[in-house]
Amino acid sequence: MIRWRSGIVTALRREWPGALELDVLAGDAGVHALVYPALVGRPAVGDWVLLNTTALYQGLGTGGYALVVAIPERLPPDPPLPGHLVKARYTPLQATVLGADEQGSPHHDVLRDAEDIGGMPVVVTDLHSALPAVIAGLFADNERRAGSLPRSLLPRVVYVMQDGAALPAWFSRTIAGLRAASWLAATVTTGQSFGGDLETATLHTGLLAARHVLGADVAVVAQGPGNLGTGTRWGFSGVAAGEAVNAAAALGGRPVAALRLSDADPRSRHQGVSHHSLTAYGRVALARADVVVPSLPGPFGRAVAAGAEPLGARHRLVRVPVHGLDEALRGSPVPLSTMGRGLDEDLTYFLAAAAAGRHAARLLAGPAGSAGSAR
Repeated sequence: MIRWRSGIVTALRREWPGALELDVLAGDAGVHALVYPALVGRPAVGDWVLLNTTALYQGLGTGGYALVVAIPERLPPDPPLPGHLVKARYTPLQATVLGADEQGSPHHDVLRDAEDIGGMPVVVTDLHSALPAVIAGLFADNERRAGSLPRSLLPRVVYVMQDGAALPAWFSRTIAGLRAASWLAATVTTGQSFGGDLETATLHTGLLAARHVLGADVAVVAQGPGNLGTGTRWGFSGVAAGEAVNAAAALGGRPVAALRLSDADPRSRHQGVSHHSLTAYGRVALARADVVVPSLPGPFGRAVAAGAEPLGARHRLVRVPVHGLDEALRGSPVPLSTMGRGLDEDLTYFLAAAAAGRHAARLLAGPAGSAGSAR
């Protein structure tokens, strides 16, 4: 199940909050490795490290690193136990964190009695790669009206990370880049995921913490990098997008469902409106959401509208114009990429996510800012 290797660190490479890339000589081969210093300590050139090379062997596009499991000859000091929430439970690298919702947390009293998120828009999307596109759409009209508003006057956005893909939020360079650009106020890691600004036991308390502790105007819910899919109707980690719609509605939020669509994906099940969206929103989401259908031109736009039509039996379909969103996407402070395709290679995918962000912004503006036609 695990491919084990050991090797010597030969170089330290890129670093971003929570993660560090390394070059490691493992036997006769050099490998690209990643370490989370908070878990195993900070390695130095010349250190002997123990590696899990499973993802590297499988050639995973998102997570194709050898992962440092330990620095056996230089173990880090025992950390003070910060809390009682155990994440990545009963794995060799289970970690104890302070949950915002647990007893002993300074936020426990707030979250103990919190019952709703006061109508906060919650944008739900399938893939982590949609996160910067959603925020680009959320900011687009504000910046167009006022030239370039100070970030302090733009909606405060909190990312609530599900645990269907990467568990450490540190893995995501997207999160780090969005934080550095002040596009993202904070991250809440929920369930088994960890490494956010706040940790919570469930998606529900994650949304409550985003609203009541971090002061979010809008939350974006998605899994971390590394979507899992099996090519079956139900066997994909993004099915949890439907559960996120239910959680947002149960807490009195305004669920906004971003469609996953593409005119570039070679797989028929993801062409037009992806079967992921049709299953997650059409079968799993029992609560009513605003499903954003971008108003795309030409035959593909008509195909998308027709493909989304079955979701109208349960949800409110909202047509959102995409004018100006291309420009907004090109202003992203982080690279845009999904399944190895960049913005120009799969523009419609990113436009759909940005349209969901645009609709959330118009919900914040009130009835006068409502988007497009709806039913």
